[in-house]
Amino acid sequence: MLVTGASGFIGRRLAPALLDAGFDVRAMTRNPDTYEGAGTPVFGDVSDAATLAEPLTGIDIAYYMVHSLDSGDFERKDAEAARAFSQAAAALGVRQIVYMGGLGDEADGLSPHLRSRREVEKLLGESGVPVTVLRAAIVVGHGGISWEITRQLVDRLPAMVAPRWVKTRTQPIAVDDVVRYLVGVADHEDAVDRVFEIGGPDQLDYIGMLREASKVAKGHAPPIVPVPVLTPRLSSYWLAFVTDVDRMTSRNLVDSMGTEVVVKDHSIRDIVPGEPLSYAEAVRRALAERAQEQADDLAAQSADAEAAARSGSTGETPA
Repeated sequence: MLVTGASGFIGRRLAPALLDAGFDVRAMTRNPDTYEGAGTPVFGDVSDAATLAEPLTGIDIAYYMVHSLDSGDFERKDAEAARAFSQAAAALGVRQIVYMGGLGDEADGLSPHLRSRREVEKLLGESGVPVTVLRAAIVVGHGGISWEITRQLVDRLPAMVAPRWVKTRTQPIAVDDVVRYLVGVADHEDAVDRVFEIGGPDQLDYIGMLREASKVAKGHAPPIVPVPVLTPRLSSYWLAFVTDVDRMTSRNLVDSMGTEVVVKDHSIRDIVPGEPLSYAEAVRRALAERAQEQADDLAAQSADAEAAARSGSTGETPA
């Protein structure tokens, strides 16, 4: 297995899950010398076709988990990268590519972000390697951009004047379930060359997501008033001001939030059985992981401070 984007939000969870499932995992990264995740690190950059031969040599199944959402030119960059990856995978005998795409009905008119995801699906398969696509809406888990927007809005605002898109329906899914599905379709003959829709059991509008997340985090829901005057451009400035997410990423995400993204095809359940986690449970797990990471960071800082203090008291130079 090759996992691209192995240091990313989903990739860093997928690589160890594949190892646990008994697969030999190669982690493609632009910084193999500093990579600390699961799998054998190998240098590769999807934006540089010349670097793809080494990571793809000897690979049976490749997970394509990269995108350029933080770029104003993301559609062109993602298309060029997908085309180069497809050609290299075909030339080196890869048997299956697995890709995470986005939900949304093309008849409704997709945003540039979602339209780009569909284009990448097609480009990954244009050289003949069968592609398995999992289409999802918001993935809930610590470190995910969409989830971070939700968490920070809930954490920082006692009340909200929100854009119209907060009333759009979506079907969030826990990152644990995303990883379970990604592992489950690997080398599965009934999953090859197919598109699956994945989501949790709850269909909510964005107001519902914000309120439910607030109940889990704080025990109560904030007042939220949708207003018609916040354009996508103003919404992106609003999100960038209130949260840590940069404006370019915010704008690209906001453009997609007016599109309903719900699961209409449940055939993934036939391939990977099991009940997905509720939105509330996904939120609880995301918050718990963040709290644990903060505790670990604090403990590490304390240990470093104690070591520095001991070194200073003995006149030794810290290693």
